[in-house]
Amino acid sequence: MRPEAGTLPAAAVPTAPRLPGGRVLAGLVLPLALALAWEAAVRAGLAQGRLVPPPSRVLATLWGLAASGELWTHVLASLTRVAAGFGFGALAGIAVGALTGTLPWMRRLLDPSLQALRAIPSIAWVPLFILWFGIFETSKITLIAVGVFFPVYLGVAGAIAGVDRKLVEVGRVFRLSRAALARRILLPAVLPATLVALRTGLGLGFMFVAAAELLGASEGLGYLLLDGQQLGKPDQIVAAILAFAILGKLCDAVLVGLTSPLARWQDTARESL
Repeated sequence: MRPEAGTLPAAAVPTAPRLPGGRVLAGLVLPLALALAWEAAVRAGLAQGRLVPPPSRVLATLWGLAASGELWTHVLASLTRVAAGFGFGALAGIAVGALTGTLPWMRRLLDPSLQALRAIPSIAWVPLFILWFGIFETSKITLIAVGVFFPVYLGVAGAIAGVDRKLVEVGRVFRLSRAALARRILLPAVLPATLVALRTGLGLGFMFVAAAELLGASEGLGYLLLDGQQLGKPDQIVAAILAFAILGKLCDAVLVGLTSPLARWQDTARESL
């Protein structure tokens, strides 16, 4: 079928050039606009800025903490805990998700209990973990690992259960062994959902580290939050929240950068948008 006059084939339609870092700049538009608007409102006297300090005060607090070295101590403590908890939780989630996804009897045995445990609030684990492991690093890392485990487990188990049955049947027609079937069919099918589950688990890891550091910690961004609340310093509280947001975004970007080559074979609509 010949294309109509005056039209170009889809492959020949020119696309708008993309500037390097354009996505990063576009993502900064909204937070910068909100920050500038609040700064202007406080300076104009339309808002007090006592409970929600303007960005200039928050940035000054961050700069002071960074210059004294205190900020880097808290960032390193939180980052170390998240990295350890994420590693343990992600490995356990992938292993258990693979078992329950591929073995129906294992799913019937484990999944109901895991779903019940998933509904327990994170703060409810804190007294038990402190009783078991003390108030030091083991209880904090265990709490983070629990938070990471459940989204990774659900993502892996759901991805395996959702693999198209026809793909598995094609592999059996070609007489693939179990190992070859897993490597050539199951792994590519579940990999995209697994990578999304890992990103979700990482985000929950930062949420759980805040809960862990609010109780029984002497350093970390969660401790910085609590210290600001006890001393009545809203600028320090907002500075700690901002540090959490920046650190979480950077870790997510690193995770995406490390795992995106694994799914480069995908031909998705996102690439053409």
